[in-house]
Amino acid sequence: MDHRLICGDCRDVLPGLDDGSVDVVVTSPPYNLDLAYRSYRDSRAEAEYLDWMVEVAGALRRVLRADGSFFLNITGSGSRPWLPFELIVRLRPLFTLQNHIVWIKSVATGADSVGHFKPVAGERFLHHAHEHVFHLTRDGSVRLDRLAIGVPFKDKSNIPRRGHPRDLRCRGNTWFIPYETVQSRAQKFHHPGTFPVDLPRWCIRLHGRADALVLDPFMGAGTTCVAALREGARSVGIDIDPDYVAIARERLAAETLPMPLESSA
Repeated sequence: MDHRLICGDCRDVLPGLDDGSVDVVVTSPPYNLDLAYRSYRDSRAEAEYLDWMVEVAGALRRVLRADGSFFLNITGSGSRPWLPFELIVRLRPLFTLQNHIVWIKSVATGADSVGHFKPVAGERFLHHAHEHVFHLTRDGSVRLDRLAIGVPFKDKSNIPRRGHPRDLRCRGNTWFIPYETVQSRAQKFHHPGTFPVDLPRWCIRLHGRADALVLDPFMGAGTTCVAALREGARSVGIDIDPDYVAIARERLAAETLPMPLESSA
């Protein structure tokens, strides 16, 4: 089966996956920012949350191939700015931070702006317009297909002068991927923390392995699995909420054959 959707706690499901079987992990776990999930309490004490995430990361390390990539999307808030950095330091014994990508959701240049930001009330904090994508690997030596998400050279003289084989350069570690405009929560699948499908697509392309197995242990509405399908990859998606698993199944079914709903129970 090319795409497996599993309803259950990822800590219970991950032990059933083979060692070194996953090429790419792309996930956005709960941020511990009091978001309104249906089946998860997003308001743990910080120490409890960090311990929980380290436990999950340890299980992910076991299933990740030696040359695999783990793309972790997370953010903080104005009142809780340290959490992403506290987490990435805690993960240092398990992974090497090979790249730190800044996902730009909104950018202002001159008097113009493009994209969508999270408005922040009050006078202390700026509007939230970016999130972190930490690219974690076992030892920092994973070769990437950087031009798979490359951009054309602005100065075309760089192509012959530098001996580039084609008009394409590395995009770098700032990725501008705006949300599509939506008018209701239903268009975001009633999920409080979705990301655009292009974000996991770029991660899968950057890792650059044919027929990759992609894992999202916090699948939510299934965006990573949809991205894997569109990139010709296989996927395993895990979520604790049966309603979100059903939504993910519907999204995949809209693009391919219907997907059965599995359970870890």
